[in-house]
Amino acid sequence: MGSVSILVVENEEGIRNLLHTVLTTEGYRVTVAENGDDAIRFAQDMAVDVLLTDLKLPDTNGLTILEQMLRIDPTVTGIVMTGHGTIDTAVRAMKSGAFEFITKPFEVVQVTEIVKKAVQAQSVKRHGQSMKKSVRDQYRLERLIGTSSQIRDLVEFVEKVADTDSTVLIQGESGTGKEMVARMLHFNSLRKARPLVPVNCGAIPENLLESELFGHERGAFTGALHTRLGRFELANGGTIFLDEIGELSPSLQVKLLRVLQERSFERVGGTKTIHVDVRVLAATNQDLERAVQDKRFRQDLYYRLHVIPVTIPPLRERCEDIPDLVRHFVAVFNRTKHTTIESCSPDAMTRLTEYAWPGNVRELEHMIERVVVLKKTGRIEASDLPERVLQRTGHPEASKDQFIRFSDQGVNLSRELEQFENRLIVEALRQANGITSKAAQLLQLNRTTLVEKLKRKGFAPKSLNCIAG
Repeated sequence: MGSVSILVVENEEGIRNLLHTVLTTEGYRVTVAENGDDAIRFAQDMAVDVLLTDLKLPDTNGLTILEQMLRIDPTVTGIVMTGHGTIDTAVRAMKSGAFEFITKPFEVVQVTEIVKKAVQAQSVKRHGQSMKKSVRDQYRLERLIGTSSQIRDLVEFVEKVADTDSTVLIQGESGTGKEMVARMLHFNSLRKARPLVPVNCGAIPENLLESELFGHERGAFTGALHTRLGRFELANGGTIFLDEIGELSPSLQVKLLRVLQERSFERVGGTKTIHVDVRVLAATNQDLERAVQDKRFRQDLYYRLHVIPVTIPPLRERCEDIPDLVRHFVAVFNRTKHTTIESCSPDAMTRLTEYAWPGNVRELEHMIERVVVLKKTGRIEASDLPERVLQRTGHPEASKDQFIRFSDQGVNLSRELEQFENRLIVEALRQANGITSKAAQLLQLNRTTLVEKLKRKGFAPKSLNCIAG
């Protein structure tokens, strides 16, 4: 406990000396002050974990001291003492940020127990502040890795719009980093101290998504045993991030439109209108403009979301950033996996920059993790890379190495296209472990479109082995 610092502010010398002796015996570092001026001067010169202050002092009152100290260090935990204890006084103390309220005369055992609890509370509070700072540091703009013009433009975009309350629509292929950009917009905004609440609209079943977004009242449906706050209420004062916004059903699109227009809604099964102050960020890997043309997405909702659009470029369009990303991921995994990979050989780096990365930055990150874990030490060589990277699978120029040969009878274009489409669907379902919503993302299709294709073709995820044959 010797590292825990307690500041005692008490104008009565006898009580001041008693508290100093008792708390020092308990193992705390104790500093005493007899008035407010001395207390604030001590707080500016030293770290204070717990403040134990009398309410009435010659030059001020304990609540004023506590409020001033909380401005210096928000993790300070305050205990207020008074010989005139009333409910109103206790309420005022708590509203000022006090942890506990003690009425004089008090028992020494009572004080030591309360101080012990205050120290524990202060430790939790300081850890929470440290975690928040760590999260904010994680999403500094410098964390956008790369030197390409596309990355520079993206950093400039975040700088310009982070502090606004405008709705941002983040577009890009799967794995490009749409959620990271959303988090950067939030943690570099004036709302950074308030919640960022993410919602994956494609991962939550449609019959549950309305309750997730807007909450529900007790008894609203079978199993609704308690009133539940929705994501919009939880995000009040902060930011809500609607990922995979293109997956919303038509009925939920209507309800979301109202929230965007009026910033109000009712819980499922409720009649009370709830108003929220929320910034909306949305993301999609779909072409929402095409979805509007195909009548799959409401035009009015599209324009509400499309206030400030930004498109994150795929990794294949900014190959010059790959070396920086590789070095970054190697350093991260060396630290978290306790490995000692030194670098990447020129040949391996060439192979990495020539690969198309259909899974974008996420695919690169996972591949580097795999190599680091298996290699553990030394330098990454080309032989350490997966076969698909060595063969440049999926690279736009890879097709130049292939020859299409026609027989005298030619080819049936429709049949060839159908077979190629089948192979793409099968591979997407394999990579998605048979989950149609994930396979639809890989194919940049709406889930219902993929399901219809599967029905028309007469196969399902469970029959993949048959199809492959």
